[in-house]
Amino acid sequence: SGYGRSGKFFAHQHHGIKADIITVAKGIGNGFPMAGVLISPMFVPVYGQLGTTFGGNHLACSAALAVLDVMEQENLVENAAKVGAYLQQELKRMPQIKDVRGLGLMIGLEFEAPIKELRLRLLKEQHVFTGVSGTNVIRLLPPLCLSLKEADIFLERLRRVLE
Repeated sequence: SGYGRSGKFFAHQHHGIKADIITVAKGIGNGFPMAGVLISPMFVPVYGQLGTTFGGNHLACSAALAVLDVMEQENLVENAAKVGAYLQQELKRMPQIKDVRGLGLMIGLEFEAPIKELRLRLLKEQHVFTGVSGTNVIRLLPPLCLSLKEADIFLERLRRVLE
């Protein structure tokens, strides 16, 4: 999962796991192509050990640092935890939803029946785009800056198509 998406910087932190190697990509540069590998101090990096055509790109590194600055300044990880918990709490109150699962702003809504028509109605009638994870699961991956007010707008629009 992306930086902060789960309500912690890395999703494995929810489970007390101390990773030896972490790969990062996609969101690291907020759309600017970049990836990285984070290694435990138990591994000793050796200069020249890794070589790549794309290594050491200053623009990509600047983009990655800017992403970290914005995430910190706007408290995006904390916001994902807060708004995600609120959304999950409210979604669990909807009897039409069989199961609500996830962490932070990475949420799955499981329904008894296929969700193709429901997603189409959300899109065409309510202008809400959702993801999919299987035949019966809507996947929500809103931006980390989603506000409680915007979450309420989504909940109201979802209620409209579930009625």
